[in-house]
Amino acid sequence: MDLIGLVNLQIMMFILMGIGILLRKKNIIDDSGKKVVTDLVIMVFLPCNIMNAFLIEFSVEILKSAVMIFIISILIQLGCTLISATCYQRIPKSQRVVLQYGTVCSNAGFLGNPVAEGVYGAMGLLYASFYLIPQRIVMWSAGLSYFTESPSKKAVIKKIMTHPCIIATMLGIFLMISQMPLPIFLSDASAAVGGCTTAVSMILIGTILADADLKTMVSKITLMFSLIRLIIIPALVFIPCLLFKVDPLVMGVAVVLAAMPAGSTTAILAEKYNGDAEYASKCVVLTTVLSMLVIPIWCTLIQAVS
Repeated sequence: MDLIGLVNLQIMMFILMGIGILLRKKNIIDDSGKKVVTDLVIMVFLPCNIMNAFLIEFSVEILKSAVMIFIISILIQLGCTLISATCYQRIPKSQRVVLQYGTVCSNAGFLGNPVAEGVYGAMGLLYASFYLIPQRIVMWSAGLSYFTESPSKKAVIKKIMTHPCIIATMLGIFLMISQMPLPIFLSDASAAVGGCTTAVSMILIGTILADADLKTMVSKITLMFSLIRLIIIPALVFIPCLLFKVDPLVMGVAVVLAAMPAGSTTAILAEKYNGDAEYASKCVVLTTVLSMLVIPIWCTLIQAVS
């Protein structure tokens, strides 16, 4: 994507988030409405969008690239786990667990998919689907253990295998490899539903931003966390990919998704398990706002070296 196209994408996303802010301020979308919209995105829109990304002509080259980004994603999760274990030791536990979870679990699935598709097209969304498999595994295992006791292996496996996005990914892989065509009415319906993902996701993020207290959001620790989440982690992905001459599209998707803000589930889990939900919300909102400025820089840098 050229710079003008990327700027247009960012402006479009800001407009959609602005709509979400307005809807929240007018109380058209209240707390219960936010939960309904969140469930719709995760349970319906996003799975359809993911499955549609796999409805392409299969090739060995695509499989090689998919395996490559899957391996990169595993290494990223291992690196993020190491960072979360070492960088926040002097911070009070109530805030430390928030920062640890936000480090290992980004918003790549919620915000990353629309960005990957908008910047790199259908192939970007395809690779993003493979990238997100390790993160979703970590999210419901090590990630959840930051707020609770470590869940049992049986509970983790059940949570992962029944997640709608994982099911959509597995189904999509089957359809891509088998090249089995869907009935036209079914593929059209899936495309129509999946096409809502970007708009609804950005509007929902706007409703989250509307509830944030911007005056108390910025602090030394939240800025440090933002630096780690948006600059250091993607840099640790970008440099090795550049040195090992990884395919530009694979590198682009991996770096952009690594530069995603803290996952919105950070605040949700903090609220559910009596953590510091207010602090978690500030971290999510601050990194989300800053990511809209940082992501174009990463995309421009990737394009310059490709």
